[in-house]
Amino acid sequence: MGADEERDDAGQPGTAVTPSAEFPPLAAEERAALGRIGERWAGPQPAELPVDPTLGRHRGGPAPSRFGRLAPIEMFTVEQPGELVATAPAHLPGNRVGRAAGRLRRALFGPPLASAAVLYERMRKLVALPILSSDLLSSVAYGPEAMLTVLVLAGGAALGLALPLAALLVVLMIAVGLSYRQTIPAYPHGAGSYIVAGDNLGRTAGLAAAAGLMLDYVLTVSVSVAAGVHAVTSALPALTPATVGLGVLVIAVLLAGNLRGVRTAGNIFVLPTYAFVVVVLAVLVVGYARAAGRGFAPVPPPAVPAAEGLGLLLVLRAFSSGAVSMTGIEAVSNATPAFRPPEWRNARTTLGWMVALLVVLFAGLVGLIHLDGLVPRPGETLLSQLGRVTFPTGPWYALLQASTALILLLAANTAFNDFPRLLYFMARDGHAPRRFLHMGDRLAFSNGLVALAGTAALVFVVFGGHTEALIPLYAVGVFLAFTLSQSGMVVHWRRHRGRGWRGRLLLNALGAVLSGLVLLTAAVAKFAEGAWVVVVAVPLLVLLFRRIHRHYATLHRALALHPPPAGPAGPAPPAGSAEAEAEELPQQVRHLVIVPVARLNRASLRALAYAASLGRPTLAVHIAPEEAEAQRFRAQWSAWGDHLRLETVVSPYRSVVGPLAHYLEALHATRPELTLTVIVPEVVLRRRRHRLLHSRIEQRLRSALGALPGVVVTSVPVHVAE
Repeated sequence: MGADEERDDAGQPGTAVTPSAEFPPLAAEERAALGRIGERWAGPQPAELPVDPTLGRHRGGPAPSRFGRLAPIEMFTVEQPGELVATAPAHLPGNRVGRAAGRLRRALFGPPLASAAVLYERMRKLVALPILSSDLLSSVAYGPEAMLTVLVLAGGAALGLALPLAALLVVLMIAVGLSYRQTIPAYPHGAGSYIVAGDNLGRTAGLAAAAGLMLDYVLTVSVSVAAGVHAVTSALPALTPATVGLGVLVIAVLLAGNLRGVRTAGNIFVLPTYAFVVVVLAVLVVGYARAAGRGFAPVPPPAVPAAEGLGLLLVLRAFSSGAVSMTGIEAVSNATPAFRPPEWRNARTTLGWMVALLVVLFAGLVGLIHLDGLVPRPGETLLSQLGRVTFPTGPWYALLQASTALILLLAANTAFNDFPRLLYFMARDGHAPRRFLHMGDRLAFSNGLVALAGTAALVFVVFGGHTEALIPLYAVGVFLAFTLSQSGMVVHWRRHRGRGWRGRLLLNALGAVLSGLVLLTAAVAKFAEGAWVVVVAVPLLVLLFRRIHRHYATLHRALALHPPPAGPAGPAPPAGSAEAEAEELPQQVRHLVIVPVARLNRASLRALAYAASLGRPTLAVHIAPEEAEAQRFRAQWSAWGDHLRLETVVSPYRSVVGPLAHYLEALHATRPELTLTVIVPEVVLRRRRHRLLHSRIEQRLRSALGALPGVVVTSVPVHVAE
């Protein structure tokens, strides 16, 4: 955990997910150092500013310019004394292309939301249930089929094992569900398995849980979309050749919907989830009523030849395949801060509803498939077969297929809610790039959403949109997170022995053992089928997270504030050392201003005038391709008046950027206490197409000089109106 992150009264990371996370507060020792630095600050005395920083609001505000053509518009308002607030028009780009792109973005995703609206973007239970359970509930559309597909390899007689395996899975669902219900009030801060495992089992365990969850979320999108497209092609076989294109299109639509914000996305995805639940419950009611009419006598399944022998390994593979029906059960614990207050209570209630629906739908479908004697077959899903048997006439079969396709396609929305939020917490701790802390125009974690959509689309395309090829990768990551989370809760209850802690510890221990068995079974039994990818990917991701954290820790040490040494500033450290750019007081900075001059024109003379106005020692540098040109330039310089010191450097190989950069590096090595301020004259062209007519050497020069320690690069622009 970062030392400067916000924490609540219990010492845990703050529960609020706000845009301010990009700007963490200073640690106590840094605040003390800041005060001591301020005591020794010996800069120029404050003088009256040449402009009114309140923008002269008492005189009507600033006049319009080329960057603000919609005047008169109040771009800024005064909310508090000494504080300006930018209004919506102030965010408009200054050029025509930018404004057109802004209008398109608002049309697709809606107008920007103010930061204060983050409190109103939270979910109530009836909206959170379909948003966060779409992955969990939709998995019953392919989980039972995945289990039976493995069993049928041993022939039709092996299908009788479906009922006891389903009973074991129901026990596992209830145990893990109850365990996560205990996790929510104990850790109401979100990020579920990542926080729980990291807090109780150590940083590596937390990162392993995060890696498993991230893989789970990526595969959730890919598997859900693959299953949804399969449901569509089962009803409309003519669309089968377009499977990959349809899947990528669905992922793009899901990304666009979630970029519109949590509340808007919830309104989009509520109806399909509830419709699926209602239709599947109707299938179960009608199917069991028909079975009751024949005394619940099961229909004999068709004869299926055995492809391999029935053994323990095959049974374990079937059990782990059916366990994919539990993916998404951790979604609520990861998104607890997204609920309306009281967050943990609403989240726990929602999780209870989700687990109850999962048990009813999963057990009901497995039992009805057994009673109707159905077996997996290529070209049509088991749920589609069950719909045809249950509703031989009427529109109900079409409704079942449509609702199944919709919820499978939209089940990925659970991952779109949790994946960016997990990255947010990891970025806050320094284990993921800090850009994932940023909230977009609609208060959604746009960078995390785009990362998820891009990765899932790549996986979907690589595997050709085949659900069967993706499911072996699925169970390992999610059950790794389950196991670490429940093991972490066991340690948590041993540390915090509150009322009834023994019973809670036993429940979490049961969940950890059962989840660990599924994890081990899936990793071993499906290793050759593709699970090896996850087994290899998790350690690599953990290593990546630790390297990212090491980089941020190094950066924090380099940029942290330290009290200045007592007495006057000592000699400057050697060039290239860690303290070469450690000046924090004005009296420590010693300037040398350098102006590269290619030719004497209005741009270079303006840069020279700007440099001279600073009142610091100034040196002009000219890079010449040969001695004759150097002499001509020195003659022009004398004609100008030789007002500043000029140094010419002959570059016989005609390169400009390299010799200048090395010359400045040599100057800095000679006097490492100097801060070299390089002022580059730059011609700014209004039309983009005209930039192709120029070498743009100024940009290359800034890029080369920006890497040198102790060098400050700035530019003096001259705008060309054409």
